[in-house]
Amino acid sequence: MKNLKSYYYTIISILVTINISFSQNIKSGPMLGYSEMKEVLIWIQTTSETKVKIKYWVKSNPDKSFFTDEIITQKQNAFVAKLIADKVLPSQKYDYQVFINGKLEKFDYPLNFQSKVLWEHRMDAPDLKFALGSCAFINETEVDRPGEPYGGEYDIYTSIFQKKPDFMIWGGDNVYLREVDWDTQTGIYHRYTHSRSLKELQPLLASTHNYAIWDDHDFGPNDSDKSFYNKQKTTDAFKLFWGNNTYGVAGLEGTTSQFKWNDCEFFMLDDRFYRTSARRKGIKSTILGEKQIDWLIDALLYSNAAFKFVVVGSQFLSSSASKENFNNYSDREVILKQLADERIPGVIFISGDRHFTEVSKMERQGSYPLYDFTISPLGSKPFKNADKEVNFYRIPESLLTERNFGTIEVSGSKQERQLKLTTFNVKGEEKFIIVIKSKDLKY
Repeated sequence: MKNLKSYYYTIISILVTINISFSQNIKSGPMLGYSEMKEVLIWIQTTSETKVKIKYWVKSNPDKSFFTDEIITQKQNAFVAKLIADKVLPSQKYDYQVFINGKLEKFDYPLNFQSKVLWEHRMDAPDLKFALGSCAFINETEVDRPGEPYGGEYDIYTSIFQKKPDFMIWGGDNVYLREVDWDTQTGIYHRYTHSRSLKELQPLLASTHNYAIWDDHDFGPNDSDKSFYNKQKTTDAFKLFWGNNTYGVAGLEGTTSQFKWNDCEFFMLDDRFYRTSARRKGIKSTILGEKQIDWLIDALLYSNAAFKFVVVGSQFLSSSASKENFNNYSDREVILKQLADERIPGVIFISGDRHFTEVSKMERQGSYPLYDFTISPLGSKPFKNADKEVNFYRIPESLLTERNFGTIEVSGSKQERQLKLTTFNVKGEEKFIIVIKSKDLKY
């Protein structure tokens, strides 16, 4: 009996050692970035300088596999590798594996990705589902403020993973730079690394494509604007740690981006790089800047998407003048006027920032109603007094003052296309649903 017990202990010890050996090379990831018809980005961060490559194959044909180029991760880039799967074909689902220094790494959750569907001129747009949320504070006791932890309930990421979205929109404040972080590249990289390494996050990252915007806490200090002296370093970090398809548009610096998924298009705005100080007097205040607004209107006019999602950190429609809402800046009226003047159909806003969720609906004379889906927070502390804010456009049943996330499902034929926004609590339990038909967002 004693020998048998010793044998079991030996086996357990070996298994634990094997498990550690499989995980000790990877700090965070793999994470899926953008998906296109001919390539997919896979992001990974190692613990030290190592060689990394990805093996991938179509699920239905595992006998034919491909490899990405091998990349050596380096300290100056936080040991991050961005690997491009450039042998993908449209409309396919793939499995993949990670190799570190030529050795296969093991994971206890699925590693898979998808290429976009080639559907135009062939069929109605396929259905899609994406997740959305913002404000993802991850505690670090050594540098957090004293008192009750600001972050928590990280199992929300497990709940998102279990909803099996095609991709996720991270709506800003995806990391929270602290006072010890934002002055140096070392601090900025540390904050991103600490947040990205959360164990509850890893299964979601590995099989869900991820797109992101930023807000003040990814950009710099609280409520920071274009005057932040270190914004180039935080911009570089954002580009390094996320896998968007582009960064910056129309010759503009910053993190503005744009992508399509089936018959939906996403306009990912930068609400920090060009934001003027709220304390300035005698100038035309702006969040986005004139050039970014001009680009947005042109891009919306060019788009033929059924739903055009404008994603921005600050609330766009809320009538409340609280915090950093667009209601405090000139951009809001400029954009509203141009949307009406140009008769642009199908526009819906997605925002975050506020640590509570609400849906705003603005009725417009001679036009369709505008919606703003404010979905927040993921892991940050909720704002419990949101009901005291006066937002004339709030749909009353949409107010949530707990940690939550949303999914948007787009389905139906071309003539009957609709979206369904569903919000969920940390456990993945449904809170409210809003359905909008594309035909109701036209002139």
